[in-house]
Amino acid sequence: MRIAARALILDPDNRVLLVRFEFPDEVALWAMPGGGVDDGETHEEAIVRELEEEVGLASFEPGPWIWLREHVFPFYGGGWDGQIERTMLVRTEAFEPTPRFSAEELAAEYVTGVRWWTQAELAAGTVRFAPRALPGLVAALLRDGSPAQPFDVGI
Repeated sequence: MRIAARALILDPDNRVLLVRFEFPDEVALWAMPGGGVDDGETHEEAIVRELEEEVGLASFEPGPWIWLREHVFPFYGGGWDGQIERTMLVRTEAFEPTPRFSAEELAAEYVTGVRWWTQAELAAGTVRFAPRALPGLVAALLRDGSPAQPFDVGI
C-alpha cells in the first residue's frame, strides 16, 4: 500500500478544488489533490509539494487532518495495490489553479483536469467522486466543523 496525503481545499465561498483522474479502462473521477508520501517525507511535507505540483498552491496555512481512507485498487505500472490516505483541511483565498507540473507530467499521473466545485455542483452528483461520499462529507464538515480526530471516510 502506498502512503498518501490529500487536501480538502475550500475557498471563502466554500467551493472545493478537485482534480480529475482518468485511469485506463475506468470511469473518470474527481478527487482531492494530493499524492504519495516520498521516502523520508512527512505527510505535511508531501501535501505542500503535491499542492504546488497539481494545482499551483505554493503558500497556505495548513489546517487539521480531518479524514482517513484506505482503498485497494491496482496501480497502473505496478508497485502498489492501493493507498492509505490522510486528508488535511486547507482554507485559502480563491485562486486560478496553475499546476507547476506540465500537462504531460500530470497526464503521466492520470490527472487530466482541475477545477473549483460549488456545493450545489457537488450535491448534484453527476460525476464520480473519490471518496464516493465526498459531497455529504463536505456538507457535514461545513455544518459541524472539523472532527476532533480524523475518521475513516470509506472508498
